[in-house]
This record gives sequence, C-alpha cells and structure tokens, in this order.
Amino acid sequence: MIKSWATGLTLCMSSLLLSTSALADVEEGRVDRAVAAMPTVLAPFSAQLSQIKAGISDEELIQIAAAGWEIGKQVALQQADDRPLYWFRLAAKQKIRQLPLAEPDKNVLLDQFEQVSRGIEQVQISDVGKRVLLTGFDPFFLDRNIAQSNPSGLAALQLDGKQLVTPNGVLHIETVLIPVRFADFDQGMIETLVQPYLQQRRIDMLVTVSMGRKDFDLERFPGKRRSAKAPDNLNVFTGASNDTPLLPPLHHGAMVGPEFVEFSLPVAAMQQAQGPYQINDNREVETLSGTFDASSLAQLSEHVAVQGGGGGYLSNEISYRTVRMRDLFNANIAVGHIHTPRIAGYDKQQEQAIVDQITAMLEKAATEL
Repeated sequence: MIKSWATGLTLCMSSLLLSTSALADVEEGRVDRAVAAMPTVLAPFSAQLSQIKAGISDEELIQIAAAGWEIGKQVALQQADDRPLYWFRLAAKQKIRQLPLAEPDKNVLLDQFEQVSRGIEQVQISDVGKRVLLTGFDPFFLDRNIAQSNPSGLAALQLDGKQLVTPNGVLHIETVLIPVRFADFDQGMIETLVQPYLQQRRIDMLVTVSMGRKDFDLERFPGKRRSAKAPDNLNVFTGASNDTPLLPPLHHGAMVGPEFVEFSLPVAAMQQAQGPYQINDNREVETLSGTFDASSLAQLSEHVAVQGGGGGYLSNEISYRTVRMRDLFNANIAVGHIHTPRIAGYDKQQEQAIVDQITAMLEKAATEL
C-alpha cells in the first residue's frame, strides 16, 4: 500500500532515518541550561529523579514515568506550567542512559519511559457519554528561548481525565503529549496512536492542538507536505522549503494520500466559545500555484500543497495525519486541529486563559457530537 520513498531527497533528510536515541544528546543536552534558567523546574520531581540509580528495576522505572505524568498534571493545574514535565522526562532519560544496561534493553526501556510519561499508556476511554482524545505538544524552539512554554501541552495536562457536564451529556477527555521530533512522525507514532480509536470508533472527537498565531485558528484544510525550514527539538532539518515542499516519510516510504484533506470539527459551535481570543475558521492554504482562501476541498484537488492551514511544520502534519486516518477508516468522527495564540516564553495568566477557552470550545463542540 505504501509506495517507495521518492528519490532525490537531500542529505539532511536522510538524518530522519536515525533513531531518536542517536540524536538524544541534542534534546537532553539542554537540561543543564534549562535548570540554570529555571532553577526550580525539576523541584517537583526530585524524589523520582533520585531513585534512578544502579539496581533499579524496569518496573520501578516505569512507575517513575507514571508518577511523572501525574505530578506534571498537578503542576499544570497549580502553576499553569507545562515545562516541568518536559524537563523531568529529559533529565530522567539522561540518568537512565547512564545505567549499566545493555543497549537494546536500554533503548526499549527509554521508549517505554517516553510512552508512559507522555500519558499514552494511561489513556482510558469511557464506555458512556461523549469521548474526546486531545493531543498537545512539547515546548519547542528551545535554542531561541530555553524557558519557552507551549499552551497546547498545558491544555493536555490540565484536561486529562476531565469530565465536562454539557447540555448533551457528560464529555470525557483523555489526553497525550506529542514530541516535536520529525523522526517520531516518520516512524508512524501518530498513526499508531490514533488507529485503534478511529478504526474501532472508540471516541467521538479527536482534537490535535499546537501553538500558532495571534488568535485561535481552526485549521480546515491540512496539507500533505512539509515546507517549514525550522528544525525540530533534535535540531533536525528536513531540507524542505516553500519552493521545494517534501513528502513526509511514513515508516520507510512516502506517506500516501491526497494533497489536502478537510477536518470535521463542529466549527460554528466551537466559535461560540467565550474568551479573550477570536476563533477563526482558517481556510488559507499555500500551493505551488499561490496562496488563497479555499472554499472547498474540491477547489484544491488539482493543487500541490506547500502549506496547509496549519503551516508546513508538525502542527499541520499531525492534523493531516489524523484526518487522513479518519478517512482511511471511513470514521464519522469529528477530527481536526486547534492552533492556540502564540506565547513568548511563559505567561501564566495568558496560558490559563487559552486553556479555559479551549475547554469552552470542547463544551460547545459536545452539542454537535
């Protein structure tokens, strides 16, 4: 089903085939600078970090990862801060790499630690009411600002396990955090995550969230290709640009699908959510033929994508991949992406206002599910 990856990729693109462990020193290597800039960032996790030492069992390490997720959620609720969990995960992985374990076993353990500390293994979909799976992202562009926060990650941490009472019944929310790393996307992380929920119709809505522009944007038409020149959190560049948009890999082939897809979020209902920010139904796309507001998916059928509504980076890509999976399984489920207002560094009040308005959007969306 998956075609072979097209030839002519740039040399820097080949680095995406490396495992994340081979580049881990880039992301984990920022921990000391983060602690210097934010001296208390790891304080909530001091007990867990002190337990990672020679002799600890695999089971105990996974318990520490699970505890980290729960503590990260508590910190998010108390301080409106997503950053401590991100830096705990990296600090813990640094210590795990130093344990006297065989490399294959160590890499498997590191992968398990990632999954659990991101909430992926703890998703519990309710059998009653309406059910939402929501994803947020890690902080990113940390070489520009080591203290950068990401309100989408805060939303995921604050909303996990939350039950909202709506006019249409109870809305159950489960969440996970997604890394800002091309390699995870290339290896099929997003498809693996969402497939059981879409294929088996276990959820009523799938919402991906990331940090974006001035206001909220509901990204109607995700595009297939990468075009952003920006690096990920491992400082990997894809070699893509607006002039040469590239097909994202999926496992060891190029991802198959149309140039654009259309989301299925209940836009009109979500735009009724009250808060300080405007909520836009964003239809703007960029193609090799130019930039315009698309009126329909049919209008885009003959165009080559440069940027979808969500841009040409991983925000757009997670949206495309999830909508593509919805279509693959013919799932009549609301699926789409929310871009939040952009935050410079960290702003507790502003980020809490963003999460509160996202919560209101979900409540409004529940009336249409």
